Amino acid sequence: MRAVVQRVTEGDVTVEEQITGSIGCGYVVLLGVEDTDTEKDAEYLADKIVGLRIFEDEDEKMNLSLKDVGGQMLVISQFTLLADARKGRRPNFVKAARPEQAKRLYDHFVKKVKEQDIYVGEGIFQTHMLVRIHNDGPVTILLDSNKLF
Repeated sequence: MRAVVQRVTEGDVTVEEQITGSIGCGYVVLLGVEDTDTEKDAEYLADKIVGLRIFEDEDEKMNLSLKDVGGQMLVISQFTLLADARKGRRPNFVKAARPEQAKRLYDHFVKKVKEQDIYVGEGIFQTHMLVRIHNDGPVTILLDSNKLF
């Protein structure tokens, strides 16, 4: 499972001209599910992201977590994070999970974040979404449950 975590001052997602999720200060998380992922991958990333200390403390050091600042999370499913573009010019998505598996693990990730008392806004799975991100810093962190990077 892969995630792009962006620290934001605010963010929202729109589907068919309707805002389906919005947050204030927190993270926008773009989440991609790989065909070999399990619930353990979702749980690992949920814990890792909620505990990430990328908010600044009083000394302007990245030392505070989402919980520490009372932040929120906007989670967007994004299978394109599993793209392999090493060969040719057209990305290959063969490692991306099938929609049924991806949706189940996406939902499990969201559930695990909510269990930590974090407000979660969401997009709508398998739809065209417009995501508005006010990246703060900018701070962007890449995570992979297989610890590839």
